[in-house]
Amino acid sequence: MLEAVERQIEHYINDLEDADARQLYSRLPAGKRLRARLILTIAGSGLSAVKTAAIVEMIHAASLLHDDVIDDAYTRRGRPSINALYGNKTSIMFGDVLYSKAFYELVDIDRQVARSIANAVVLLSLGERQDVLLSESFNPDRDAYLKMIYQKTAALIEAAAESAAILAGKDREAYRTYGRNLGIAFQMIDDILDITQSAEALGKPAMHDFEEGKTTLPYIYLYEALDEPDRKRLLAMHRQPVTGENAEWIRERMARTGALERARDEAKALIEEAIALMRREGEPELEALAMKMIERNY
Repeated sequence: MLEAVERQIEHYINDLEDADARQLYSRLPAGKRLRARLILTIAGSGLSAVKTAAIVEMIHAASLLHDDVIDDAYTRRGRPSINALYGNKTSIMFGDVLYSKAFYELVDIDRQVARSIANAVVLLSLGERQDVLLSESFNPDRDAYLKMIYQKTAALIEAAAESAAILAGKDREAYRTYGRNLGIAFQMIDDILDITQSAEALGKPAMHDFEEGKTTLPYIYLYEALDEPDRKRLLAMHRQPVTGENAEWIRERMARTGALERARDEAKALIEEAIALMRREGEPELEALAMKMIERNY
C-alpha cells in the first residue's frame, strides 16, 4: 500500500512542472513513513486515504527540511541533508514548496480532515519555535518538554490517525488519542536512542541533541537525580560537544540514576494505553505498530 503513496507524492511533485523540484525530491530519504502507514492501516487503501497519506508525508518532509536548517544538521537518516547539498535557502524554499502543494491538495479532501491536519501544522510550527527557545538554556521543566514534543512531533501523528478515522467512519477520539500517545512516545524513544545508540545506527552524531541545547526527558530526570556538584558538571556540558570522557560520564550517570529507564517507562505507559485503545477497537495491526515504537533501536 505504501507504494501507492509514493506514486501519489511523485504525481504531486510532477504536477509542479519544475525540474528542480523533481531533482530535490529525489534527494529526500523516504524514512519510515509512519504517518502514511498509520493512515492506510486505519482507513484502507482507497484514493482519499492514499491522497491524505501523501499530503501528510509531504508536510512532514517540509518540516524536516526546515528543521535541518534550524538545527544546522548536515545529515538526515545517514545521507547528506538538502541544506548540506544545496544550502539553507534552497532547503527552506523547497520546504515551502512542499507545504504549499500539500495544502493546495488538502482542500479537496474532507473538510474535517483538512481542519485536523491544518491545525496540526499550526501546532508543529509553534512546537518548532518552542524547541528553539527551550534550547537557549538547560530546561529542567518536564511539562515544557512534553508540550513542545506534543506540538512539534505528536500533533501531526495525532492528526494523521484522526483524519484516517474520519475517512473510515471510525471513533475519531479513540484514534486521535492513539495517535497522540504514539507520537509522544515516538519522540521520547528518539531522545533515548540519541544517548544510547551509535552515530552509525542513528544516521547522525550521537548525543547531538544535548550539543544543540535540547534538554530531553532523560536529561531532565538525570538532573533531578544528581547531587549539586554533578548538576554543575552536567550544566557545564550543555551546548558543548559531548565526546570521550564526558559522553561516558553522562551514560554512566544515566545508568546509575535510572534516568533512562524512567524515561523509557513513561514512553511505555503511553504505548500501553494506545494498545489498550486499539484492542478495544479490534485493530491488531495498530497494536503491533505501537509495540514497535518501544522495541525499535533506530
